[in-house]
Amino acid sequence: MKQIVCISTSNYHPFPTRKQNIMNRLSDAEILYIDPPVSLLAPLKDKSAKARIFAYKAAGQKVKENITVFAAPPVLPFFNKHRFINKLNQARLARYVKARMKEHSFNKPYLWCYSPTSCDLIGKIPHAGVIYDCVDRHSAYKGMINPAVVDQMEKDLAEKADQVFCTAQGLYDTLSTYNKNTVMIPNGAAYELFSSAAEPRHESAESAPVFGFVGMLQECIDYDLIAKLAQAYPNGEIDLIGRPLPGVDLSNLEKHKNVKFLGLIPQKELPKYIRRFDVCLNIFREGKLAKDVSPLKFYEYLATGKPIVSTKEPLQVMDFSDVTYISETTDDFVLKCEEALKEDDSQKTEKRMAYGKACSWDERVKWMEEILKQRGIF
Repeated sequence: MKQIVCISTSNYHPFPTRKQNIMNRLSDAEILYIDPPVSLLAPLKDKSAKARIFAYKAAGQKVKENITVFAAPPVLPFFNKHRFINKLNQARLARYVKARMKEHSFNKPYLWCYSPTSCDLIGKIPHAGVIYDCVDRHSAYKGMINPAVVDQMEKDLAEKADQVFCTAQGLYDTLSTYNKNTVMIPNGAAYELFSSAAEPRHESAESAPVFGFVGMLQECIDYDLIAKLAQAYPNGEIDLIGRPLPGVDLSNLEKHKNVKFLGLIPQKELPKYIRRFDVCLNIFREGKLAKDVSPLKFYEYLATGKPIVSTKEPLQVMDFSDVTYISETTDDFVLKCEEALKEDDSQKTEKRMAYGKACSWDERVKWMEEILKQRGIF
């Protein structure tokens, strides 16, 4: 059985992302999943973060027969601005990971990394191979970072990796210059789960339309479009399912009574909410981060078969322009929503679901494993 240490950038609970979906499907593997660390400064901004500071002292949580989750020890801040701080943090993380490896009789595991910061970790842990799975343009995030430092760390990690995966063309264009063994594998969907939302709404044709968005309410989402839609359909409903990230200003949306903030919904319950949607929304503000995103929500929408209205970024949506209503401007966005509401084409529904099935996480992970086996890494 393969031994894998996943250095994640997303907590295993409560919101499944690419990291959990891949780890849950890797075959014949025992996995130690390391949740991302919290900064020692975090409690100053968020009192709830204080408990996470000491979470690493707790025993691991066995979430599946072959997956144990651990909290990483807290880190010094400013590690994305100063490389020497990252080296100190990664040295501490390496000691922690090696102790967990010893407890689980791990010898030389595969290190499956998601953050450029791991460039200063992998040399400190015995390993059979390094896989870097890049899901974002990390240097495009705002906050306490120096983009040049982050880009250099990513370059160092990609060059050292045995295999690089990435989720978008822009990421591939960069990473493939560092490592010839780079393959673009976009995000996917839990098809069996989300296809259950394809059942029609049990409401009258005259009922008010419901537009829905699923995903983290982060800075790169275009909230002006949601406000415009709320004004255009005062008798309609716009459901936002997801947690606002710190610093995101939603005050403009809070003025509209028909915008409903439903918060974070467990994944297994999402289909019953999405089943109410008449139109699914994929809305990003133009920018470096949005351009290179592989929107997990978009593939989940495809699996439902429901009409999708999207902005022209992320660029991956253009691959599905035959079944997606893609808007060019703010005014065009409202028009596209109107077109989507009027859609009466079962062939488009079936084609969206076929795309969703082809993009399932099961297929994505099979693809990854085939590449790793062909290259002799697995």
